[in-house]
Amino acid sequence: MVGYQFKWPKLQPLAYCWVALLLWLMAIAPAQASVLLRIAIENQVSQVKVGSSTRAIVRDSSGRTLGELPGMTAYMANSSGSGVALHNWQANQIYIQPTGDGYVFIGDRWYRGGISLVRTDGGLTAVNNVNLEHYLYSVIGAEMSPNWPLEALKAQAVAARSYALYQRERGGNPTYDLGDTQGWQVYKGLESEATSTYAAVDATAGQVMVCNGKIIEAFFHSSSGGHTENVEEVWTEARPYLRGVPDYDRGAPVYEWSTSVSVSQLSNLISGVGNIVSMQPEKTTKTGRVITMKVIGDSGQRAIDGEQIQRLLGLKSTRFSIQKANGIFQVYGKGFGHGVGMSQWGAHNLARSGANYQQMLYHYYQNASLAKLQVE
Repeated sequence: MVGYQFKWPKLQPLAYCWVALLLWLMAIAPAQASVLLRIAIENQVSQVKVGSSTRAIVRDSSGRTLGELPGMTAYMANSSGSGVALHNWQANQIYIQPTGDGYVFIGDRWYRGGISLVRTDGGLTAVNNVNLEHYLYSVIGAEMSPNWPLEALKAQAVAARSYALYQRERGGNPTYDLGDTQGWQVYKGLESEATSTYAAVDATAGQVMVCNGKIIEAFFHSSSGGHTENVEEVWTEARPYLRGVPDYDRGAPVYEWSTSVSVSQLSNLISGVGNIVSMQPEKTTKTGRVITMKVIGDSGQRAIDGEQIQRLLGLKSTRFSIQKANGIFQVYGKGFGHGVGMSQWGAHNLARSGANYQQMLYHYYQNASLAKLQVE
């Protein structure tokens, strides 16, 4: 497909000064551990727009050079038969690497690193191949406000680095290591980077949490509502480093919350019992997080997972109770997220009270310790 010019996000005339500053920061940034991550940006789509800010080299899976893409020109990549079609080229996989200090464009955002275009069973997957530390520059700003205390951002950097490497080692996906959504870690490329995220990542470069000599799966969440969870109560497998501990998230905007739903709305959402009369917790964690709820209606009853109710009602967590009054079900809840591992609002408040990032990590990841990543 012939390339075409278009208005690139984040690179409008008023933003060129920002780009110049970013390039300067990239140039003076300290050398980072050379761990490469593969992040799925667009997964199993029919086509995706790609490009580079500078001249880019295009190669196939054997490393053979197919040609070059000019800078600041967008191209549409398509799934084609058993391979990928881009511009005048077709191959089973296509790799795009910008020259100099360039960065790449995938879908609707700019990213550091390069691009892999891979044909999968469901279509085309566009993967951002990016240095681990550069990836974290973006993740920290997407998962926490860059305006939060630096010690909290450092704790997030170590947790996110540990989580990413755990997934890289055990994910088992031949195409990518992680996705870019909340189900993994939120990754938005250049747009969520900030001077504070550079500082947090650089100050903790290569640091991970380990338990029994292995990098931990460092889950984190926004707020637990006062106490985090033992992982096996929320999911299945017990982990010595994911134990429930007192949280320090009081005062967070999601510490407590409430909502309401009418009988008719709730009865339409939960089928098989007629008009719902009451909802009673059947199994909960020690902190009151709902594992299963008994739903009683005028024509039957059934047990339903707490996570399913959370999805149906759009609740912030499964730590909730439901009471019926005047034909309305009132929902009262605490926290935001699954409640396992580090609480981000807890880290925020601990930082405000003077704690350092090491203290936060040792509190939320019991039986784990800090270690320095060794890269050959």
